[in-house]
Amino acid sequence: MSESKEGPAAPDGRINTSNGREYWQRAQVNVNGMLGGIPAHGGFSSISRIDLQGSRTFLARFGIGTKHDRRTLTSTLEGGAGIGRVTEGLLLRVSEHVDVVEPIAKFTAALQGKPGVRAISNVGLEEWQPAAGQEYDLVWAQWCLGHLTDEQLVRFLALCKTVLTPATGLIVVKENLSTSATDVFDSTDSSVTRLDSSFCRIFEEAGLVVVRTELQRGLPERPPQRLLPVRMYALRPRDWPAS
Repeated sequence: MSESKEGPAAPDGRINTSNGREYWQRAQVNVNGMLGGIPAHGGFSSISRIDLQGSRTFLARFGIGTKHDRRTLTSTLEGGAGIGRVTEGLLLRVSEHVDVVEPIAKFTAALQGKPGVRAISNVGLEEWQPAAGQEYDLVWAQWCLGHLTDEQLVRFLALCKTVLTPATGLIVVKENLSTSATDVFDSTDSSVTRLDSSFCRIFEEAGLVVVRTELQRGLPERPPQRLLPVRMYALRPRDWPAS
């Protein structure tokens, strides 16, 4: 969740899928491993709780939740699910069924057979293909899209668009933002941290419009250590009527 500049090449062109998978194969199978070791640093142990609460609040803006004035969903997809931190901490609370896509099989082992988890696909997002006839009320992708090139990300989002429940389906992207003047490649896990403008360009190329966006608030700070800003984007197909 940190960034480092390394050379003049196009940042997303430097992504190496094998290197990224090797990094995650070495990661601990716990929340600390999923969040790059940050929760183990003094003062940052609350990051997962704050993140999940921010996501619940964001979904509540769309009337999704467990309170009596909100609705629950039938079918949700989480892309890049890892160990299921978001699946268990958020999505299974608001959705009857959750399908997960995660290339690292050791992360999803504990999700096998868990009530509500319907299907597990151990492939990368760039390889994923939805089951025939499947529709999703919500597609959630968080802290994983930096492993896709711009072209792969456009293709993934365009595919997600085709499986949304008509008129009401929603795609949520939640990712770190670059604080530099450009997208930034990180060789540690072979990923890219993008600018807000880069995300907006990619969404447009995928035929999506941003219907709401918010910064995650309340993330801990322990100067001089600061986390990157995290932004949530709610997306719907451009050709849908405005709701």
